[in-house]
Amino acid sequence: MVGKIDHIEIEASDAEEMADFLKKLGYEEVRRTEHHGESFELEPTDSDGPLFEIHTVDGEEVPGINHIAYAHDDLDELADELGDQDVDSIVGPYDVEETGRTILNFRDPDGRRFQAVDDE
Repeated sequence: MVGKIDHIEIEASDAEEMADFLKKLGYEEVRRTEHHGESFELEPTDSDGPLFEIHTVDGEEVPGINHIAYAHDDLDELADELGDQDVDSIVGPYDVEETGRTILNFRDPDGRRFQAVDDE
């Protein structure tokens, strides 16, 4: 039903420090936006791994994985399929101007957020 992993969003104590750490592991910065304050997007330089989206924690958030996003070519269809399967808290699809993505959010039985994004 869902596709390959598109990106993993990490909430960090310090987003820039986390981005620098990932660069030491062979990731390169591909975009910096004002999404969630300041956001860094990094991808592996020499492999086909998922993108990491890094934000500094804010408010009641805690450091850790915020969500895992999967690529999908028809988010409206996926929303209907998830609804038919009684998946909780389906929100979207909707456009996120800062990242240029269209996303669909949903929750697992323990309330963790998952996401699907347009497969560009």
